[in-house]
Parts: sequence; structure tokens; C-alpha cells
Amino acid sequence: MPGAARPVRGEVIELWVRVLGSAAGGGFPQWNCACPPCAAVRTGSRPARPRTQSSIAVSPDHRRWFLLNASPDVHAQIERSPALRPSAGRAVPLEAVLLTDAELDHTLGLLLLREGRGLRLHCTEAVYEALHDVNSLLRTLETYCPVTWHPVVPGDDVALCDGLSYRAFDVPTTKRARFGPDDAPGRVVGYRLSGEDGRSVVYLPGVQELTPGVLEAVDGCDCLLVDGTCWSDDELIRLGLAARTSRDMGHMPIGGPDGSLARLSSPPAARRTLYLHINNTNPILIEDSPERRAVESHGMEVAVDGMELRI
Repeated sequence: MPGAARPVRGEVIELWVRVLGSAAGGGFPQWNCACPPCAAVRTGSRPARPRTQSSIAVSPDHRRWFLLNASPDVHAQIERSPALRPSAGRAVPLEAVLLTDAELDHTLGLLLLREGRGLRLHCTEAVYEALHDVNSLLRTLETYCPVTWHPVVPGDDVALCDGLSYRAFDVPTTKRARFGPDDAPGRVVGYRLSGEDGRSVVYLPGVQELTPGVLEAVDGCDCLLVDGTCWSDDELIRLGLAARTSRDMGHMPIGGPDGSLARLSSPPAARRTLYLHINNTNPILIEDSPERRAVESHGMEVAVDGMELRI
């Protein structure tokens, strides 16, 4: 929870995870949408909370923080997180950014971090090429601040700092070419971050299918933060808001016999599972909805902005 006590020197720490934003692209409510959940949160007619776009921060000690995805809301997210604010001058405790893909809602915030002394960026070659050569976001950023690229290779173990490491894993996708060549590995990845005692959290805000490889990468983690974009595969079509299904856009729906709730609803007792990257149309955003009750009845949670987890 926000305001949790800081660790004292010499204390053994597992992992700290702060949910900076829990919505999908556009946030909640979305500025150009009057779907039922957006209308409800604006009017207060149903219990629902506004949300910013998806991102988390992870730390081994509540002092050094690593950002996973940089949303367009990153400025407000940092301001709402005392542990991430500068302590003196312009020195901030954010040490690096790790990207799961080249989505704009996961990368536009990089431009808002340009005032820093430089940026350490971890991403795959496919993501780097998409941001550098396809949409030129990184070329623009590099005219304002130095960017140090650390190539991410799925399957490799990488030490971020004392007490924190990660292993990225490939998440197969049919997303369009703006994410790199269709046959390129690493167009979308998840991250398994581990503390010095072996406890781990998996960040997986975009997944089209829970393939055997993805399930193997998730297996045994202590906390799973997973894609909750849409409740049903045809959600946007039924609302008349788009012509594509959730899976067409690279996101596995929650509901249905082949949805993520059914596939993940029997986790090990020790694992905590939370949905994030939730689209504004998703009824789980309404706290008294049947869909929300279904998630909770399966022992899973809906993440909210500002949550702080100690793993």
C-alpha cells in the first residue's frame, strides 16, 4: 500500500513492486470514449476508479527503482510515488527502464524523461529497431539526452543491481509490422524479476495466448501481473468501437472457456495474481460487476494505481 514503511539498513528485503498505472492505452476513462465503464466513472453512477496507463516500478530495497514501460502518464505517476521523487537537486532513484514492446502507451513516457542526465534502456533488438527506425521515437529522444541501450536477449539472466536480476521471455504475437518484422523474436516480451532470495515477480502486460513457453516462464513465480485488456474477445466489436477482436490486437481475453481466468484460475497457493493493462471497456473496472466478482471468486485481483506490493 502507498506509504509502506521503508526498510532499515541491514534488513533482508525481497522485492518491492509499485503499480504506477493499471489501465491500457488511453487510460480510464479514455478521453474520446463514452462506453459504459467510462460513463460510470465520470458520473459516479457505479463504483469505479480512474486509472493511468500501465507501468510498474520494481526495487530490491525501496531505494533503487527500475521502471517497466514508460507510459505517457509517467510524470503524474512519479509525483504520486514519494519513493520515486528526487531527494536532492535533480537526482532521482530511477536507474533504468525496461520495455516489453514498442507500443506507444508503453514508450511515449521516454520522451518525458529527457530532462534526466541520461537514460539506460533495456529492450530487445526488435523493439529497439521499431522505436529507432520505424517511428523514430528514440532518434528524437537521443537529440535531447544520451541513451544507453542494453540489448535484451530472451532467456538470458541479467543483473540489474545487487539484489535484483531479470530474465526476459518471448511472448509470441501477430501484432502488426510497427513492432518489427513478423518473424523477429522479441517483438513482445515478459519479464521475470528475481530478488536475491529467489522470490520473483512476472510482468506480462501483453499476451495473445498462454503458450507452453509463456506458462513455463511464469511457473513458480510469487506474483504475476498479467494482461487484463478485455473481458471478452469481441468486446470492442459488440460496443461498436472497433472491428478487431482482443486477440487480433495481441491480447488474450479474461473471460470464456479459453480465457486467461480459466487458464490461470488454479495458481499455486503462494502466488498472487493481479490483472492490469485493463482497457476502458472492460467491465472488471466496475467494482460491483459480475465480471469483477468472477475474478475475485477465483482468488485473483484487479490491480489499481498506487498499489505497493512486497514480494
